[in-house]
Amino acid sequence: MAKRSAPEVNAGSMADIAFLLLIFFLVTTTIEVDSGINSKLPPDIPPPDVKIKQKNIFTVQISNDNELLVEDELMDIKDLRKAALEFIDNGGGQGDAKCTYCKGKRDPESSDNPTKAIVSVTHGRGTDYGSFITVYDQLAGAYTVLRNQYAERTYNRSFTEMEASYKDTKSSDFKSSKLKDKIQDVKTKYPRIISKAEPK
Repeated sequence: MAKRSAPEVNAGSMADIAFLLLIFFLVTTTIEVDSGINSKLPPDIPPPDVKIKQKNIFTVQISNDNELLVEDELMDIKDLRKAALEFIDNGGGQGDAKCTYCKGKRDPESSDNPTKAIVSVTHGRGTDYGSFITVYDQLAGAYTVLRNQYAERTYNRSFTEMEASYKDTKSSDFKSSKLKDKIQDVKTKYPRIISKAEPK
């Protein structure tokens, strides 16, 4: 009795099918992109020689062990935002540096004015990325809180709401010049000045 040979499978179209599946998955897959930290780089021109008073600098250091040292004292991350709020909104200046809209303690040993207050963040080379982002988020959040408070006192709307309304294409305030001026006023009163130094 003669052996029957197995029928040959035509695999010529397998490459086409695999190629079509590859294209399908490439087209339909969404890739999450990490947006990173929203901050502007300084201009590529040397800054003018400006004398900054030490009391207007709020120093935040993150060690290689991810410990937080604020103004040379150990601090827990949960207390950082409150400390930054008190420093930025202190309003301890006199004369030209006097802050008329600040609601802080007006301590003469702390910052003169939100426009002069600088938050300086330094970290070690061994600092975790997550720890740095958490610290930066707390500091940026302090500015958001102050901007919201000022906007609500002055314009009866939070700063966050004003920005969202300005960018919303369905809003009546979309790209409104009046709203833009209000947003700019809030940003001028509380400019976000966070200095990120090179790691040590």
